Amino acid sequence: MVARRVGGRVISAIPFIGELRRRDPGVQVFVSVGTVAGRELAEKKLAGLAAAVFYVPFDFVFAVRAVLRRLRPHVLVVMETEIWPHLWREAARAGAKVLVVNGRISDKAFARYQPIHWALRSVLTIPDRILVQTAIAHERYAALGTPEDRMAHGGNLKYDFGAQENAAPPDLAAWIERAGADRIWVAASTMPPRQSSDCDEDVAVLDAFEELAREHPRLLLILAPRRPERFAMAAQLLERRGIRFVRRTALAAAPLPGVLLLDTIGELASVFRFADAVFVGGTLVDRGGHNILEPAFFDKPVAAGPHLENFPEIAAEFRAEGAMVEVAAPGMLAAAVGGLLGDREHARRVGEKGGRIARRSAGATALAVTETLRLLDRGVPNPVPAIGRRIVLGPLTWLWRAGVAVDRAFTKSRALPRPVVSVGGLAMGGTGKTPFAVHVAKVLRDGGRLPMFLTRGYGRQTEETVIVEPASPPAETAVTGDEAQILIESGLGPVGIGRDRAESARRILEHPGNQSRGSADAVFVLDDGFQHWRLRRNRDLVLLDALDPYAGGVFPVGRLREPLSALGRAGAIVLTRVRDGRSYEGLKAAIRQWNPEAPILLARTRPVAWIDALTGERVSLADVAGLRSVAFCGLGNPASFWRSLRDAGVTPCLERAFPDHHRYAAPDLGGLVGEAEARKARVALTTRKDVANLPPDWSRAAPEGLRFLWLKIEIEMTDPGSLERLLLY
Repeated sequence: MVARRVGGRVISAIPFIGELRRRDPGVQVFVSVGTVAGRELAEKKLAGLAAAVFYVPFDFVFAVRAVLRRLRPHVLVVMETEIWPHLWREAARAGAKVLVVNGRISDKAFARYQPIHWALRSVLTIPDRILVQTAIAHERYAALGTPEDRMAHGGNLKYDFGAQENAAPPDLAAWIERAGADRIWVAASTMPPRQSSDCDEDVAVLDAFEELAREHPRLLLILAPRRPERFAMAAQLLERRGIRFVRRTALAAAPLPGVLLLDTIGELASVFRFADAVFVGGTLVDRGGHNILEPAFFDKPVAAGPHLENFPEIAAEFRAEGAMVEVAAPGMLAAAVGGLLGDREHARRVGEKGGRIARRSAGATALAVTETLRLLDRGVPNPVPAIGRRIVLGPLTWLWRAGVAVDRAFTKSRALPRPVVSVGGLAMGGTGKTPFAVHVAKVLRDGGRLPMFLTRGYGRQTEETVIVEPASPPAETAVTGDEAQILIESGLGPVGIGRDRAESARRILEHPGNQSRGSADAVFVLDDGFQHWRLRRNRDLVLLDALDPYAGGVFPVGRLREPLSALGRAGAIVLTRVRDGRSYEGLKAAIRQWNPEAPILLARTRPVAWIDALTGERVSLADVAGLRSVAFCGLGNPASFWRSLRDAGVTPCLERAFPDHHRYAAPDLGGLVGEAEARKARVALTTRKDVANLPPDWSRAAPEGLRFLWLKIEIEMTDPGSLERLLLY
């Protein structure tokens, strides 16, 4: 998971996020913005790339912690100059790695920071890596206290602007084509004055336009104010001057000479391809300048004022190679742009020089993505619980831990006559213990062993020990418990269900069928057995959710039954829900603090198919992915099921979580059905465990046309031989 901060830098972040998702399709990217316009643009441009777009929280500890608890990021990526002390510090405290990309400090910011460099020094040691744009940025970060070994030259993401990917919307492209202009001038990101000596760039542009229109009667000016609140002001200015214009949001016949007022966000880059000349705003006023690279990628000639302080090295390259036309003052804008409009050969040469500079410096995106993925493997989410939760429940956590310690100390363990492999965990739900127990049984069976399951049967309505053989008639959930149904349906071996696992084992071994099959090769698979002290184990496999290993802390503050120090007892640790291509270096290092020797295995959960809960019919993942759906589950960690849904290509219009092992009643189903009908959903999606907890007459509550499906999953080891070697040799 990556938490991203882009603010008004959405456009330059698009290639970065796209490449990140290409190299790691499973990563979730969350994008924070600071303005309404930024959110609208991000939601439009990052649809399908970002999991969510949200407003950045105020830089207060309580606000930042609330967001971190919600997102649990592995990496926080900060764009350019944003220094948010509490966000950085709390992200690092919550286990996330902090990466600054496109790092730069402008002249004005550096002047503000220097007097308080002593306060910034500790803040600038927080980032694990800062990829600076230029040598000047490197010097400024170092002067403010950033350690040298935390910095590297990363280039500028804006050099990787994808011109070919910024096609104009069809209606806009068609309108420009119909306009029939023989010259098109784009005034990009124009800005208001910052101080009394500044001009208003919209006024300066229109002054130049009126002068140029006399020489070019079929001139089209595309005017794009930088800020949305300036759109109406620009329209009023055009009306007062009597200049004919059309708003982008209300396209009509094109008057020439005239103006197209680009009163939208996110479309400016798409019109550069039509330009004969481009003026880049923010450069005639004391604003530090805007990006001169985007038009250069289209080989378009650029005119800019003297204020390019935000891009000193880029500006120096353009000036040195004659790749732009400089405008010393507002009154000289008409002459500068007119020279480009009137001399096409000169304009072509200037544009090509700028294009070569832009393209030869590409590569920042690839470097930033590589660094992000490296840190992604090192982040270990562990957000700080809410202070109220810690105050109220903290003392109860110590009582819980003391009770567990006493229970373990005074419980005598028994050895069984056959080997025991325990599949357990530290967390209460969410790691996939029962599906993994089935996978262990498959490995044992394929290796010539006879797997036999032992499970408590949580939530069943009887205390009687129950043995279910593979050939036995179906057993009711009330007798077995919900998770035992998964073991029974696997058909891999007998299932003993009861609080006294030793008694269950004895009865399984005494069954005539098991004796005839050669119980000497039997291996007991103890489901959810890490805290079952009464049986000795030959192998203790402890599962840890790679996406949420700390589970919020020890119960009742979080979902851990024991602190992570209990991993010291594990014979092997299995990281579940891992992603392809990830090594999980950070989590492995944390585990090694408690258990330096046990092997660490990686397992992923793979959706296989959907199963109709009523008929048992198998439905392909592709057939369900395109249907409107609602989803529900009663798991210790509902987020694990929501992630499985995304892996199966499903985005439900409703996700409803119930308590773990929830026994559904008529009101529950009635509510789900009502919500499904309101959203016109065609399928209700859940887990096999939840189907086992539906009431016997549940199908009566399902209206015609609404199918209940459960997701069939399988466990895959990234190194299949690792588990075989552990269990069979």
